[in-house]
Amino acid sequence: VQLQASGGGLVQAGGSLRLSCAASTRTFSNYYMGWFRQAPGKEREFVAAIRWSGSRTYYADSVKGRFTISIDNAANTVYLQMNSLKPEDTAVYYCAARLIGSSSPVNKNAYDYWGQGTQVTVSS
Repeated sequence: VQLQASGGGLVQAGGSLRLSCAASTRTFSNYYMGWFRQAPGKEREFVAAIRWSGSRTYYADSVKGRFTISIDNAANTVYLQMNSLKPEDTAVYYCAARLIGSSSPVNKNAYDYWGQGTQVTVSS
């Protein structure tokens, strides 16, 4: 199983980017798909997650109202639309996948599969 993240880049504050995460398999029907980010010198943190069915989404407070996670099941692809970007959003963004279970989808340690990361840089 492979996850391929793309779409990062350099953008000015207030701008937008859309990240994509392509999954190599269709076997994620009972999975959460998540986005996490890691800034230099900081812990990797939860950004957003979605059930593969698309029936429920979850967001970190810091991105609510600005970021939107969505999924295209036919294309095996998860998206993260990021609007009103701020310099503090600068980080390497990772997509991840895990089985839906008892633990919260924000728990990074519960994710089994990770993409390679894509750099997002927001200039002020």
